[in-house]
Amino acid sequence: MPMKYRKVVVGGTFDRLHLGHKALLRRAFEVGKYVYIGLTSDEMTKDKPYAEKILPYELRLSDLLKFLEVNTYSNYRILKIHSAIGFTAEIKSLEAIVVSEETYKGALLVNKAREERGLKPLDIVVIGIVKSKLGGKISSSLIRAGLIDPFGNPRDRRLRQI
Repeated sequence: MPMKYRKVVVGGTFDRLHLGHKALLRRAFEVGKYVYIGLTSDEMTKDKPYAEKILPYELRLSDLLKFLEVNTYSNYRILKIHSAIGFTAEIKSLEAIVVSEETYKGALLVNKAREERGLKPLDIVVIGIVKSKLGGKISSSLIRAGLIDPFGNPRDRRLRQI
């Protein structure tokens, strides 16, 4: 699919970079010529499940940079965000936001904030949920809980045979 947008945005905590995160990021680079990546600050992670196990911002940033380098992405900018809206209501030239089915409501909040500031709402590009081998979604909280690995494989050998 050819690039459809000049500037797109994607955001998240990107803790324990897993297949779902990678699918989200790849999609952003497929549809956008330039990708703004919002990476949540440590302060924003305090209320997440297993918050005490979330990697610090600098480690999450390092993992994200390694992924971008391995995939030879060069047309991006990573910005630390301190709220769900982040910088999306400030950058006028953004055209689209890439989200998962699970974070679609966040895109609606972003568009509401943009409209309140007189900016054009973003097109919303939605990817499906990436499933684990157990059938549920791959999520950082399940990884932090020790139930699955970043590839969606169960950590408990007994569950792998199901």
